[in-house]
Amino acid sequence: MKGRKVPTLFTRIVKGEIPCHKICEDECFLAFLDIRPINPGHTLVIPKKEIDYIFDLDDALLGGIMVFSREIAAAIKKSVECRRVGIMVAGIEVPHAHVHLVPIQSVGDLNFAKSKPADDQELARMAERIRKHLK
Repeated sequence: MKGRKVPTLFTRIVKGEIPCHKICEDECFLAFLDIRPINPGHTLVIPKKEIDYIFDLDDALLGGIMVFSREIAAAIKKSVECRRVGIMVAGIEVPHAHVHLVPIQSVGDLNFAKSKPADDQELARMAERIRKHLK
């Protein structure tokens, strides 16, 4: 239909139309494992409200996504051997604001060229490991 907006992949995940390996969610945000991780534990954090560009988020959502991401990052760091959990906002691949939380040893690890499809069972095990470290 003309003028009908097609929901993004992430909106379809929020609605449960597409499965994901969910880490955590609240009324505003959802965190789930990336199916093409740069490193094991690579997690996406999205607002449930479909907004394309991260800097178009209102102040509450923009600040909220960082606060929500902090707890997820701490759980990732306890679950995966890494120096830090890096954060990256590219915002090109899916027209729905999101941040990448990636376990890294160095800044060179934040490279999408290193990503590759992950096995679904590996993702399920990783999601469970990370969830165990959430409050």
